[in-house]
Amino acid sequence: MIIVGERINGTSARVREAVTARDAGFIAQEAQRQAEAGADYIDVNAGTEPERELEDIAWLIGVVQAATDKPVSVDSPNPEALKAGLEACQGKALVNSVSGEEGRLLPILGLVKAHGARVVGLALGDAGLPKTADERLAAAKQVVAAAESLGIPRDDVFIDPLVRSVAIENEQGAAFLEAVSAIRESLPGVHIVCGLSNVSFQMPSRKLLNRTFLAMAMARGLDAAILDPLDAALMAVVCAGNVLLGKDEMCMEYIQAHRSGRLG
Repeated sequence: MIIVGERINGTSARVREAVTARDAGFIAQEAQRQAEAGADYIDVNAGTEPERELEDIAWLIGVVQAATDKPVSVDSPNPEALKAGLEACQGKALVNSVSGEEGRLLPILGLVKAHGARVVGLALGDAGLPKTADERLAAAKQVVAAAESLGIPRDDVFIDPLVRSVAIENEQGAAFLEAVSAIRESLPGVHIVCGLSNVSFQMPSRKLLNRTFLAMAMARGLDAAILDPLDAALMAVVCAGNVLLGKDEMCMEYIQAHRSGRLG
């Protein structure tokens, strides 16, 4: 399971304050804590106004890379910010994200290819947010075809079937799970990722829903997630899921996590 740590996001008031004040100590600590908790990537989202974002995201990436050897996930809807972020990155970055919308897909994939990065492709096309598993699969196929046309291998493509809140549309949890199964079967070799906490938006006891949904999605073929790695109970679900799906050889990671008290 590939974990993308989500905590350095400028939509958080505390992170936004740190970015504005150039509080490198706070940002570095957030990066280090996530890495130590098991994050494979540190997501970096400046979350600032367009006129500041290029400078802010480059600064954030510099601080994160000085604090940890984990690769960076460059997170922005702004192509220019993605470009600035990739130019600041060392090693193989993850671009988060690109949709299949006309006029956006190929330019962003061109950046990914030029920088030898990986990419999160949203199951989102010109028709708008998908509702059904079939709509998600069709959009995923479009992203993968475009990536392959540029020579980007499937191992560098992460498809996000787009989790939607069950509080708003109760059937969307099941539709997402069906999409994960369909993508895993139809597009072997790609990774499947989600922004996990979206499923519980506006619901009570959100952490319970997040943990349960993660286990269900892993069983369908989800192999990456954007989440808070400091949520120890959630990370314990990842650890247990890897064992039960046969992805933890000799159960050694699970046993080590138990011995170190990380399973609660």
